[in-house]
Amino acid sequence: MLTTKVEGVRIAGIQCAVPKAVRRTDEWKERFGEKAVEDFKSMVGVQEVHVAAEGQTSSDLAFSAAEKLLSDMGVEREKIGCLVFVTQSPDYRIPATACVLHKRLGLSKDCIALDVNLGCSGYVYGLNVASQLLVGSNADYCLLLVGDTLSKIVSPEDKSACMLFGDSGAATLLVKDGIAAPISACFSTDGDGFKAIIVPSGAYRNRGASPDRDTWPVDGNVRSDYELYMNGTDVFSFTISEVPRQMRRFMKELGAGPDDYDCFAMHQANKFILSQVAKKAKVPADKMPISMDRYGNTSVTSIPLTLCDLKPEGAVPLRVMMCGFGIGLSWGCVDALIDPNALRGIIETDEAFEDGAVSHD
Repeated sequence: MLTTKVEGVRIAGIQCAVPKAVRRTDEWKERFGEKAVEDFKSMVGVQEVHVAAEGQTSSDLAFSAAEKLLSDMGVEREKIGCLVFVTQSPDYRIPATACVLHKRLGLSKDCIALDVNLGCSGYVYGLNVASQLLVGSNADYCLLLVGDTLSKIVSPEDKSACMLFGDSGAATLLVKDGIAAPISACFSTDGDGFKAIIVPSGAYRNRGASPDRDTWPVDGNVRSDYELYMNGTDVFSFTISEVPRQMRRFMKELGAGPDDYDCFAMHQANKFILSQVAKKAKVPADKMPISMDRYGNTSVTSIPLTLCDLKPEGAVPLRVMMCGFGIGLSWGCVDALIDPNALRGIIETDEAFEDGAVSHD
């Protein structure tokens, strides 16, 4: 595993946003049958998800989170020197959605703005990218925005995925702080598994694929090549072997153990998967909170969403291990201290960027 250590950077605030519309898992019983839905709820743990409106994108959700975070914390926008947006559901193929968010947030021209194309592991990767940009520049503030609206690329006839994913966005403010505790991280990639979670068409490969839905022999689910496919068996095997192994190695590298942490904020992939990871990593279940019962698998946002869902009290910083894993295949962990007051909560919004609807007319 590759390890990094950033000194002099503090996680000053995290704000999350979800769409107002809620879809309960029970609503799928008419399509898939009561037994299939009840089995899914029992194994995966999703009771309901928030679903973006037709014109609402991942950047809309991240924008709403950022607007509230910056306003509530009283941050002067011209002081933000870096903006990183992590998503796998951008507004456009080009340009980078970070540039759109830069405009909407009214940031200075003296600002780095870029996209990172990652999903399940994207928050921990994004924290490292953003903090490294901050320490390597003359900026004092960096805004890490994340968001995904995977409900828009999942077939409603694919029972392996349509009940799983929810939509959300999050904003994290990183600041330079000479007395901040180090932020340590580790990362791994196995590109041999790139087909395990994939949308085969819609970019610049497989451009001639049919948009029609059909039954895929590999799993019997109905989807098109422009919708998400996930090989559940491969993802399960990867997660329960590689993730707890990495967590144990990382804790050993840091001279720490499960008892040294207040919280293990995990990517919310699947309730059963998380229980197996906790068991193999020897993490007490009460230190691994679950948010996917009310929000589903929210991809890149699942870690900050889980943290903001905690509502911790007190002034003592929490030692948190954040662990993201999945698409790529990629996985990583971050060890950080977070002030409970930095976890600003979760808002609901239907806001959408009307000027983003670009037409040649």
